Order: sequence, then C-alpha cells, then structure tokens
Amino acid sequence: MSARLLVGAVLTSVWVANVLVAAAATSAPVASGNATSAAAGSGNSTKAAASGGHGAPDEDEIRAELLNSNFSKWMVIALGAFAFLPMLYRGISVIYAQIRLLVSLNTENQRYFASPGGELIPWLKKNVFYAPLLRVRHNREFQLSTAVNVGTLPTRFQTFFLVGYVATNIIFCTYKLDYSDTQTMLSELKNRTGVMSTVNMVPLFLLAGRNNPLIGLLGISFDSFNLVHRWLGRIVVLEALAHTFAWMVGKAMTVGWEVVRVSITTSAFIMPGFVATVAFTFLLLHSPSAIRHAFYETFLVFHILAAAVACAGLYYHLAYKESLQVWLNYLKVAMILWGIDRFLRLYRLVKVNVGRKITTAHVEALPGDAVRVTIRMTRPWKFRPGQHLYLYMPKVGLWTSHPFTISWSDDKQRVAFDDEKLSLHRQDIYQSDKTMSLIIRRRTGFTDKLFKKAFESPDKSFTTTAFAEGPYGKIDTLGSYGTVVLVAGGVGITHPVPYVRELVAGYANGVVATRRITLVWVIQTPEHLEWIRPWMTEILAMEKRRDVLKILLFVTRPKSTKEIHSPSATVQMFPGRPNFDTLLNMEIEAQMGSMAVTVCGGGSLSDDVRRAVRNKQSMANVDFIEEAFSW
Repeated sequence: MSARLLVGAVLTSVWVANVLVAAAATSAPVASGNATSAAAGSGNSTKAAASGGHGAPDEDEIRAELLNSNFSKWMVIALGAFAFLPMLYRGISVIYAQIRLLVSLNTENQRYFASPGGELIPWLKKNVFYAPLLRVRHNREFQLSTAVNVGTLPTRFQTFFLVGYVATNIIFCTYKLDYSDTQTMLSELKNRTGVMSTVNMVPLFLLAGRNNPLIGLLGISFDSFNLVHRWLGRIVVLEALAHTFAWMVGKAMTVGWEVVRVSITTSAFIMPGFVATVAFTFLLLHSPSAIRHAFYETFLVFHILAAAVACAGLYYHLAYKESLQVWLNYLKVAMILWGIDRFLRLYRLVKVNVGRKITTAHVEALPGDAVRVTIRMTRPWKFRPGQHLYLYMPKVGLWTSHPFTISWSDDKQRVAFDDEKLSLHRQDIYQSDKTMSLIIRRRTGFTDKLFKKAFESPDKSFTTTAFAEGPYGKIDTLGSYGTVVLVAGGVGITHPVPYVRELVAGYANGVVATRRITLVWVIQTPEHLEWIRPWMTEILAMEKRRDVLKILLFVTRPKSTKEIHSPSATVQMFPGRPNFDTLLNMEIEAQMGSMAVTVCGGGSLSDDVRRAVRNKQSMANVDFIEEAFSW
C-alpha cells in the first residue's frame, strides 16, 4: 500500500512539473497594465542597455520580461508541488502505520502484513526506492587516501529527482530565447539565468538550515536534504556564471572589453553583482568533498563568510534598480530564512543551557579510542530515539559545533539541599536530574582533542561547560513492525540502543506490535563493549526482555578465540563479519508481521545490508531504513 502511494506521488509530481513547464513555455505574453509597466521600467533589455538604461522597451522586450516572470512563478509552483505531494504521502504513511499498529497488537493479525504484496511493490523497492545508482555501492565513500575522500553515489530515487531538477532549470534558462540574433539572445539569456539563480536561492537556503521544517513534514532525513542543498548550490553558481558571462560577452560585442572592465570596477550596479559572482564561484571551488572533509572547520567558516558576501553583493546589485525589486524579494526571503534558522539556533542554545546554572558535560575516556559524554542539561528536552544534537564545548572546540546521535537519557530524582531556606514542598526537596549521553569515536579535529583531554586528565575524565543544541532529526517509529532487525557497526550502536529500550518497554506494556527484536552489532574488539555496558545492563534487566530481544555480536579482530564467548542464548558472540543474507533468511523464517531493517555504521556495512534487504523483497515484506549523516 505505502509503495503504491509513493509511486503515485512521484508520478503525479513528475506530471505536474511537466504540465507547469509546458504551461510556462507556451503561455501567451499578455501585456497587462502591470506587466507592461514593469517591463517598461526594467532597463535590462538590449535597447535599454544601449541607451544607458532609458527608453521604452519594444514588444519583444515586454515578451521577454513576461517570460522571465512566468518561468520564475512556475518554478516556485513546481517546487511547491514537489513538496506537497511527498507531504501528503508522509501523512498517509503515518496513518497507515498507525492502523497497522492497532491491527497488529493482536498477534494473529500480523500475518496479513508479512507477505511481500504481489510483484510490483517488491520490484519497486528493489530497483527504485532502495537501489543505489549503479549496483551495490551507495554509502561507501570513494577515497583517494585514508584522509581524503571524494564523496558517495546517490540512490536511483535521489538521482531521479536531481536529474529532473537540473533538466527543468536548463529548460527554463534556454527555452523561448530569441536565437535569431546573437545580441538579443545574450541579453535574454543574461536576464533568464539571473532570474533563475536568484529564485533558486530560496530552496537553497531553506534546505541548508538545521531547523528545516521539511524534515519533519516530509519525513526525509537531513542527509538527503544536504545532498539536494549541494546540488542546488551548484545550479545557483552555474546560473550566476552564465548570467555574468552573457552580460560580459554582450557588452564587449557592442562597446568593447575596456568598458566591461570599467563597469566592473566603478559601476554601483555592476560591481556588487560581480562581487556576488566571485563569491558564488569561491563557494563552488572550495566545496568539493575532498576539501570539505579534510578541512571541515576552516571550510565551514569560509563557507558562511562567502555566502554572506554573495548575499550582500547580490542585494546591492538588485536594489540599484527599481525594476529588479521583484527579484530582490526572492533574495530577501532567502536571507530571512537564513536569519530565522540562526535565531532559532541561538534561542535553543540559550533556552536549554542557560539558567541558574549552565549545562555541563562529563567526559570519560573509554577503551577503543572513544569517549562517553554525559550532558547534564539546565532545561532538558524530551528525547526520542533517532534524534541527534549539536554539541558545543568552548574549552575544546571554541565556537564550533558537531552533530552526535543521542545514545541514552536518564531522568532521576535527587534530593536538593538549600542551606538558606527550609521547604517542605516536594518540588523543592526533589529535583529532576536529567542527563543525555553520547558515545564519540576519536577521529580528527574536535574528537581527537576531546579524547586526548579526557585520556590525559586525572581518572581519565573531566567536566566542562557545554552547550547542547537540539533535538534534531526525523523520527522513525518502529513500533508498528512485528519484526525489527537493528544493525550497527562500531560507534553506530548509538542509533539502535534507544530503539531497543523503547521497543522492549513497549512490548512489556503491550503498546507496540513488535514481537521480535534482533540487534546485530559489528565491532573490532571486545573492549568496544565497554562503550554501552551500563546501558545494556539496564536493558537486559528489563521486564520480558528475554521474550522479545536477541543480541548478536560479531568481533572482526579478536585478539584470541578466548575472547569470543556467548553469555546466554539471547546474547551471542561470533568471530568475523556477519553474512547478512543468512541472517535475514533466519529472521524471515521466524518473521512476525512486517519487518523493518535499520542500519547505522560504515559505508560498506550499510551497502551490504542494503543489498541483502533488496534481495529479500520477493520473500517477505521488508522495509529498509538507513541512518547516515553526510557533511
């Protein structure tokens, strides 16, 4: 059912986009009073440019201006359609999951959701929704060295959207230009690409924010939006370059290159626009994955500064002429979205971290080059599995913030003593002591400094001032699935642990449909078990845990075979890497209801699990959920 809905939403959105393109391309340029007035004052046409920005435009120039206006409006409407339809699908999916949950609370009814559902849905899952662009590789990075990588490949579904959006921009920038005269064509191309570059800045800035409302509304991860943001940035830059070069070539053909140079260095209209183009170009050149990953802290600072310079230059460029106010409004919307995101981030930081006391973090070094960070919040928020936060530690990383999955939360009551007053009120005597915990693996930069500081401190731990910003991230509700398989690699265990606790507690209370939970954790050495030992001890002591939870530990680099031993039938340890085809076959044989397979770990691990899930689509109803974070 859900797959059919998604197919319908995708096909409908493609159809709507094509209709909008056709409507924009074939719409007759009716010279209404407002449109004629706007076009007459534009000063952007060839004749107006030749006469220094004065003179009434002719019919062709009015037609060109109307086309620019129409194309920009249709682009906005098409974007709205692409957002509304997934939003509708998201709403229907949530309702369907709730119905499945209610029906599946009766174990006998779960058999209705176990079958793959014919031939179409499994085929679409295998070849479209879960498929990487080529064969197997998606999340595994292409590496030039151990420290330098050049990114990952998108999925076929992501590629479908990106190719469609790029093609739409190409059509909007080149269709219905007057190719009979080179000078006229360059003038129209200049205007069209300038308009499209400015319009595309609205979704570009919206998708860049941490407080992107579409993450929750559409149920799409920040990782996917970040991918679209990068491609939108490339489109904006290329259109800005096309706008600039079309102006330069057209100007040089009529008055010479010397006038081009003088305009760039002296014109109050041209100079800020050229500065914006240079800033856009810098954003493109310094953003490749190899540079971004190798120097992320430096990249982020220069990225923000260059974006600010580009916005400032473009603002003065558009504000110079009254006829460009309509396009200036698009830029203002983009800048407002950026400002709102920054304001909300600051508001969150102050609200939850500053009060009578300031949030602190206790950092302790762990075996296996990792640290456990326990954050004592001044005003804690409600935490849901799958969410993450951004952590600031001024004494370690100055103003920088880094995203980490929230691994655990505790809410305990402690006795509060106050020497200056005696109170008999319970709320004064007992205070909530809520903490959130993270597991951070040592890498480079901030995480390396954090581990070294903890390792070199007395007792291999220290406490420092911290600021936690969040929570962020889409929430995947797994309680409607009868069978849940959670796969983690290394520090990726931080993602499934909260789900395990929630599902086991839900099973004991009879509020979830889940009847089988299998946690598969791939680690290098048994010492990595220390990362989550206190939390797993609490989970293993939960009511009815043995009835529903099975834990499989795979150690890839054991020092000796003596380290490999299974504590019980529900907690088993094995040497080497798991065979996910075999594991999923075992789970399908004992499957209860529909199955969800989640994975959080390295790129090769995620790709292996994805491949295994795709191969099982004809055998059972299996959904695949990947937790990844790219930057």
